[in-house]
Amino acid sequence: MNKLGFGFLHLPMQENNMVDYAELNKMVDAYLASGGTYFDSAYTYLNGGSELALRETLVNRHPRDQFQICTKLPGYKVKTKEDCYRFFAEEQERCGVDYFDVYMLHWLNEKHYRIAEKTGQFDFLKELKAAGKAKRIGFSYHDTADLLDEILTAHPEVECVLMQLNYADWESESIQSRRCYETAVRHSVSVMVMEPVKGGTLADPPENVKQLLKEADSEGTPYSMALRFAESLPGVEIVLSGMSELWQVEENMKDRAPLSEAELSVMLQAAKQINSVTAIPCSGCGYCLNGCPKNICIPNYFRLYNEITRRPGDGWKIEPAYAALTRTYGKASECIECRSCEGRCPQKLSITKYMKDVLNTFEMISLKGKNV
Repeated sequence: MNKLGFGFLHLPMQENNMVDYAELNKMVDAYLASGGTYFDSAYTYLNGGSELALRETLVNRHPRDQFQICTKLPGYKVKTKEDCYRFFAEEQERCGVDYFDVYMLHWLNEKHYRIAEKTGQFDFLKELKAAGKAKRIGFSYHDTADLLDEILTAHPEVECVLMQLNYADWESESIQSRRCYETAVRHSVSVMVMEPVKGGTLADPPENVKQLLKEADSEGTPYSMALRFAESLPGVEIVLSGMSELWQVEENMKDRAPLSEAELSVMLQAAKQINSVTAIPCSGCGYCLNGCPKNICIPNYFRLYNEITRRPGDGWKIEPAYAALTRTYGKASECIECRSCEGRCPQKLSITKYMKDVLNTFEMISLKGKNV
């Protein structure tokens, strides 16, 4: 069992912030050689660089029938239906293809769904499929199971949904991984998974969770166990992983057995333990960064805050990491509470509230001369 899709959001980068094509070519070749076929991108990934990278490293180097490309329309940017045609033509040119194997509306939630309905985006998807320019159509999703049910009921033409799904969010009230998954399955829609390792956080869980997972699968790793959880679910077709090094491709393309009932039970126990010690349930997706007027590296600060709340005795080495980041990025104390970040957060986090916690931990305490 291996349902791994190659996510083209986090790619190997050079120091000049350009894609490292030499490394990426090796990764793409290794993925294809191991039997992988599915590549996922979007109009906005890497400011368009992701789709360009697909053309250079995949489309220009491999026969078209050896891979599938999924990309996404930035529907939240669409003002009229004519914009759909313009964005799509640009994506075709960037990727260098006549058609997409899967074409999705990007980042549907309550607000973006209403925009999609107003501007005829679902009709646009149907037109693409009828013309052979999109073999399958769907959308990526970040909202409640109830809204998902509303959308799929109104649009039976939808064939696939990309959703956040991992064992830590399985029973989450905000993400609703289980409920969204069950809704899609009930509508006979193929499920594609993003964030199976929750931005990498499930690859390095607390030590007690690592031990629990090791007892369940002595040969596995926390990363592979997280992938197995998503891949084992009936109806899941693709599980995306963002990879930036060759060894990650080689490791992730290994065959994996479906979870047993006993292993599943252990992972749900692990989820409870992880969530009980996770102060900020940030996945590290980085959507919040776009438009921050103070250039605050929100996910990085939240990761450090979670580390220090789990291991307060390690403050001596975590606090300098925060200080180092502030030499390049805005400090937590510079947040002006414009909440631009909160409107972009798929997790629906109260980012400005959590930023005050970061401030109190890494700046105010330091100013008082106290140890963290």
